[in-house]
Amino acid sequence: MADIKPLSVLAAAGMAALSILSADMERAFAHKEPHTRDQLEAFHEVFMDQVTVGDLLFHGDPATEERLGVNLSNTGMACAMCHPYTSDTHPHEFPKYQEQMAEFATLRDMINWCIEKPNEGEKIDPDGEAMKALESYIYWSNRHSKLDPGRH
Repeated sequence: MADIKPLSVLAAAGMAALSILSADMERAFAHKEPHTRDQLEAFHEVFMDQVTVGDLLFHGDPATEERLGVNLSNTGMACAMCHPYTSDTHPHEFPKYQEQMAEFATLRDMINWCIEKPNEGEKIDPDGEAMKALESYIYWSNRHSKLDPGRH
């Protein structure tokens, strides 16, 4: 993924996020041993690489789809055509009962439903690189939303 250049907006946001992270670098308590600044910056870089790939997929980049071996649409539609600001994907509400699917669903289930139904694309591997990238971009785009699983 090193060959993919971050979009200017994502790069600026990434730098802003790093400056915020810098203030809290010594407060990473998820593990018994705190992460170093270098580790946290490396983790953030990997995440932003995924966000960049997800952004390309979400906006219908054929080269990225081809590289990852996925076909997200046979209608010419991209995710962004129905969800122009990404925020209307409401990832912070999942998992929940999803009316269109008539079942309890995760965000990954909803992503694949959108690919298969309205876009007439091919379902992607829920644990594959394309799904991870799409999820990363969607979550990043909604990063300040309060988690509220099950809400409609």
